[in-house]
Amino acid sequence: MSRTFFFSCLFIILQLISLPGSSQPENAEETIRDIMQQGQVMGLVVAVVKKGKIIYTHSFGLKDAESNTLLTDDCLFRIASISKSFSATSIMQLAEAKKLSLEDDISDLIGFKVRNPKFPETVITLRMVLSHRSSVNDSQGYFTLDAINPDKNPDWAQCYNDYEPGKRYQYCNLNFNMVGTIIERISGERFDQYVKHHVLDPLGLYGGYCVDSLDASRFATIYEYNDSLKQLIPSPGAYAPRREEIANYVMGYSTPIFSPTGGMKISAADLAKYMIMHMRQGRYKGKRILSKKSAERMQTPFPGEEGYGLAISTTSKLIAGKTLKGHTGSAYGLYSAMFFQPEEKFGIVVITNGCRPGYTDGYNTVIRKTVNALYEHLITK
Repeated sequence: MSRTFFFSCLFIILQLISLPGSSQPENAEETIRDIMQQGQVMGLVVAVVKKGKIIYTHSFGLKDAESNTLLTDDCLFRIASISKSFSATSIMQLAEAKKLSLEDDISDLIGFKVRNPKFPETVITLRMVLSHRSSVNDSQGYFTLDAINPDKNPDWAQCYNDYEPGKRYQYCNLNFNMVGTIIERISGERFDQYVKHHVLDPLGLYGGYCVDSLDASRFATIYEYNDSLKQLIPSPGAYAPRREEIANYVMGYSTPIFSPTGGMKISAADLAKYMIMHMRQGRYKGKRILSKKSAERMQTPFPGEEGYGLAISTTSKLIAGKTLKGHTGSAYGLYSAMFFQPEEKFGIVVITNGCRPGYTDGYNTVIRKTVNALYEHLITK
């Protein structure tokens, strides 16, 4: 082959690569804009990890409709139930330090009796709470521990289901507000500070559970869809600072104020870095914050169709043909997803600050379509 022919071929290839519409990110962005239009989406941010590294981040739509401010990659979101994995990560650290055991009686850890009255002899363990197999429910609310404390709520028994603890799964937010309280009681650090010092700071991430500890100008306004008005309405409660409650904080009991079950605020890019840590079984950029054994425990589903482990679920219903691990979130109108494939070392984070709700195979339709668009255009190609 002559040099002239070789360079002619190379020139043609480069020209084809540069043709309009051939860019993989541009194709993904065009698809996502179509998804947003169909789903009446206010704003959406994404982060894509391939071969264990972030290869793409992008922000679409509005951070705030009233001021017509665009979303940017450094915007912070209350990510809802993905927050549970930060609480579980903290618990695993304390277990590694032998400050507690996953088989400990939750009553001993939390400071009051936690027993299903229908099965008074069955100990409810920390592992059961972390895996939503405690038989506890949210019927009495979960914004305060008074709901399940027999000394505070005469209807405390309503917090328990009819089946024996450890036998069945039911997702329950109160479980993880108890988990956050245990982190506080065992570590001696206020919950939000523990997560900052032992999870966020070692990984170099900006975020947290305390609103007043963060730059409020970076918060993306969250919008809930009003079905009667057919429009998105701001949800100011998502970032309520709860200053009065914090001023009267009782260590080891007031922890639900920070919502260990759903109150983490973080950017999509930093959430992707945290995801890489779990993908790499506890390590990120030379920093190990979990042992390999602890990371594997979190990612191992218990028997049952729900595929839930310790605040990390396993699913094959999000991307056809792929078994992914991660978590979703939804609150105040926000929807979020963080899922990764540990063997293939890819992962995707998607967050929307408001859309018209709808579900496909158990996942918010906008989130599901966006995950698949990113996978098709940026992972497979």
